[in-house]
Parts: sequence; structure tokens; C-alpha cells
Amino acid sequence: MLTTPRARSPRLVAGALALAGTAVALLAMAPGAAAASTPRAVRTVTPALATPASSAQDTRAMWVWDTSTPAATVDLAVSTGTDQLFVAVPPNLATSGQLPNIRALSDRARAAGIRVDALGGDPGWVDNPTWVITYWLKPAKSSGLFTGIHVDVEPYSTSAWSTDRPSVVGRYLTLLDKLQANAGTYPIEADIPFWFDTVPAVATTGAASTLDREIIKRTAGVTVMSYRNTATGTDGTLGVAAPALAAGASLGKPVRLGQETNYLGATAVDTKQTYFGWTRTAMEAQLAQVNAGASGYATYAGLAIHDASGYAVMAP
Repeated sequence: MLTTPRARSPRLVAGALALAGTAVALLAMAPGAAAASTPRAVRTVTPALATPASSAQDTRAMWVWDTSTPAATVDLAVSTGTDQLFVAVPPNLATSGQLPNIRALSDRARAAGIRVDALGGDPGWVDNPTWVITYWLKPAKSSGLFTGIHVDVEPYSTSAWSTDRPSVVGRYLTLLDKLQANAGTYPIEADIPFWFDTVPAVATTGAASTLDREIIKRTAGVTVMSYRNTATGTDGTLGVAAPALAAGASLGKPVRLGQETNYLGATAVDTKQTYFGWTRTAMEAQLAQVNAGASGYATYAGLAIHDASGYAVMAP
């Protein structure tokens, strides 16, 4: 089990390999960002509602970082029983060249009964909350194309994480507070790594807390990057995700479990975090075990697949 962050999360690496430079440009959005995040695909369940354990097994979301193939992406979602898409959105959406594809993707998905949330994030967002609200959140809301907001900031990718972590943690939580204050009726969800329970944070009351709990308190739900290609065992998906699942249950917030399908590298650490090279049939056997084990948590909200690009090329 990994308990310390890497310079880039598997999701970041995977997106960079799986997608073309278009999506990279979309997410390197914040001016003066300490580190540019690379695309990742999204998949998620309705954030505002805690999905009952009995139905969570039928719920699946998917990250979509590459929006260039709307029809193919929605076809993939329909064929895999995906209920929700996290669709990457650039800043200033109304004037973006990506708008036609994003509108087509949203329209097709909604016609198929699939929920669509606006996806965005960059480590530099922690230092630019006003910019994020003005140039990303408000344009995304104004488009009328989305039901919710899904952020993937990954503050541990900033250079200051290793030198002044408490300050970065505080600024990240402030960013979430400001997103929440400006989101209106749009629920805010966030992606978190499974090890955020090991990162100290301070609650609004001044009491000692952990970063996973403080993020869960500030959002409508979280998706845990619990990237393992085995369901059980201390270093399996259920083992690494247990703290976040327990925190979500105690706070009454939905927790989704993310699974990776992209190539991350050739080392043992890399390969255990992804289903790259597996067939969908073999992966589904593990995911069924994840659903069965996680359904014991009252607010377990199903799976999220990272990402559309990796998922699409898996053999049956």
C-alpha cells in the first residue's frame, strides 16, 4: 500500500499517455500554476445523493478527458452501463473551440439518460481560486450543459507540498469552500487519493482532523483514486479504500471507488495500479468483488472508471 504521494498520480500519467495534446492544453488552465496537470478520464455516480448499498453495484461513472469523439464516447458509456460522465471542460467555455464537441457529448449523453458533470482541475488552482471561479466555474455553469461540478486538483503535485504542506492543505480547502459558495444548486464532487487519511488537516472548529474528512465535509461526495487491479487483500482496492469509505459513511456522504485502465509504466508498482492489458471480462470479475465488499458501507456509491480512452481499447 502506498502511503506517500508520487510526483504525478497514476491518473495524471495515464491521461497523458492515453490522450492527445488537446486535453492537456484544456487542463493547464490556471495562470501561474505550480504544476500543469495532465488529462485523465472521468466516471462517476450522482454526487448529491448517497446511493443505497443495494443499488450501488449497478452504478458506474467514467472520466472523459478527450472530448473529440462525442458519439463514440456516449456509445461506450451506454454499452458499459455507465450512468455518469465527468467531462473535461476548458476555461471560458462559451468561447472555446471545444464547445461544439462538449455540447454534442452532453446532448447525446442526456438523451441516453446519462448524467454529465463538468470536470476540471489543476494543482495551481490552490493559488488561484478567484480565477477558477471567474474563468472556469461560472462559464461551465452558464452553459447549461452540466448537472454537477467535478474537480480533480491534486494539490500534492505542487512544489510547495513537500516544503509547506500545511499551507497547501489550507489553501486547497479554501478553494473548495469558494467553489461551494459559488456553485449555487450545482453539487461539487472531488477526486481524492486513498492516502489522504494520512494527511493532517484542521477542521473549521480548529480541531485536528485529516484531509480526506475535511474534503468530504465540503463536498457532495468524493471519488477515491483507489487504483489497484485486485479487489481484496491489504493492498487491494478494498483495503486501500477502507479509510475513505469509513469516513464517507460516518459523515453521510457518497464515496465512489476509482479504477484505472491506462498504461502507467512497467514496474510492479505501476502494473498493480491498472487493468491495462487485461480483458474487460477479467476486470469485471475483480470489480464485482469490489462492489460486493464495498456495499457494506452505507454510502458506497459505485465505481468510476479512469478513463474513457483506456476503457475503450480494452479487449472483451
